[in-house]
Amino acid sequence: MAYDSLAAFLEELEAEGELLRIRAEVDPILEIAEITDRISKAHGPALLFENVRGSRFPLAINVLGSERRMAKALGVKHLDEMAERIAELIKPEVPESFLGKIKMVPMLAKLGSLPPRRVSSGPCQEVVQTGTQIDLTQLPVIQCWPQDAGRFITFGQVFTRNPETGDRNVGMYRLQLLDRNTTAMHWHPHHDGCQHFLMHQRRGTKMPLAVSLGGDPVYPYMATAPLPPATDECLLGGFLRGKPVELVPCKTIDLEVPASADFVIEGMIDPTEPLVTEGPFGDHTGFYSLADQFPLFHVTALTHRSNPIYPTTIVGKPPQEDCYMGKATERLFLPLVRLFIPEVVDYDLPWFGVFHNFAFVSIRKRYAQQARKVMSAIWGLGQMMFSKIIVVVDEHVNVHNHDEVWFHVGANVHPGRDVVFCEGPTDLLDHAAPVSCVGHKMGIDATRKFPEEGHPRAWPDEMLMSPEIIDRVTKRWTEYRLGKDPGPVGRGHHGQEG
Repeated sequence: MAYDSLAAFLEELEAEGELLRIRAEVDPILEIAEITDRISKAHGPALLFENVRGSRFPLAINVLGSERRMAKALGVKHLDEMAERIAELIKPEVPESFLGKIKMVPMLAKLGSLPPRRVSSGPCQEVVQTGTQIDLTQLPVIQCWPQDAGRFITFGQVFTRNPETGDRNVGMYRLQLLDRNTTAMHWHPHHDGCQHFLMHQRRGTKMPLAVSLGGDPVYPYMATAPLPPATDECLLGGFLRGKPVELVPCKTIDLEVPASADFVIEGMIDPTEPLVTEGPFGDHTGFYSLADQFPLFHVTALTHRSNPIYPTTIVGKPPQEDCYMGKATERLFLPLVRLFIPEVVDYDLPWFGVFHNFAFVSIRKRYAQQARKVMSAIWGLGQMMFSKIIVVVDEHVNVHNHDEVWFHVGANVHPGRDVVFCEGPTDLLDHAAPVSCVGHKMGIDATRKFPEEGHPRAWPDEMLMSPEIIDRVTKRWTEYRLGKDPGPVGRGHHGQEG
């Protein structure tokens, strides 16, 4: 289901008891973050702060902060429903050869079979401010954590264009508010937005950039999806919402932005200008990312709806709102992971691993060292390359039951044989890596071992109840009068087997 505005989505959430309004005056400096952190840790509702000190605009936060709300934003009841749609879309066309699979990459464009549509005007430009009218401090921009360098725009979709090909990219990068019309623009070397900046730097041309806030709640997720370079996130947005993303030309730069957005910040980056200090910033790792040098973003226009809502988010130790966005990516991209690694049954990126520290993977093991083959494939698969520790288990293990995964690590791993180390690129936020963006990774093979893998002894059978008895007990549970059925322990998959 497509939403014409953020307000329409919030109205539905409120009607369903999924949103609370806070009418008391609150401070955007730390107070909103502390309130939201408590609500997030309690798996609570979305919040709408109606009276933010220093601003006339209401602020929405934790909007996607539950699996139910995340699924609702994607127009489904459960995240696996969308994964099934994607799986069915690609299933008839999966080729056998590796070359054929490489040719399948354009299939992502098919996933966005509803291309974006250009329109001449939209609600995002009901109010247009340029020149001396621009004042970013009128927005209820928050400071999240005590050691943050200041206030940060944290939930914007950043639109850039490849100056060589014209390809659009939409990412989610934070902006540190510096004054009325400038911010620092934070992006990592692995991000497409940063690559576009480096292209402009080599060409000596100014870089247009637009930040969209609000509109359809699918837009923030669309911006975070790990799509291959040159794949327009607006195509994915159209597929997810079942309706084209309508884009309107910006007022002062040659870019297009969602017509239904609540706010749009337009501007330019001059790559010949000296970089500025950005950060520290309390990040999703639970630690502060340190201050570093990033480009200066000059704002040339601020446009918004006549009655806009400012969306924002905080990140930090899980659970936070970004955990549910990460879970959506995990589920939606499972069919695409299986496209290149067909033996994968399911995978889980546990919250305590903050997206990139751990990946639990179950596989159909058929030959020796297959777990290591899967590890190598994952480390070569887009942003999965940042997985610091990969644990591979057999297909019957429920990777979403973390105790069950660690049980099999303890039971099946001989450390001198089943742990592998390699070197490669790491996430910029991995502060444990001695060199920025470069470090070691570890793979743990917790599968049943074959003799060819250096295990000549007989491998014992794992104790599992027969399916018939599980079925019988489930059907008769009410007869036993033992209360609510806790269900069979340590079995079953969250995802689908293909």
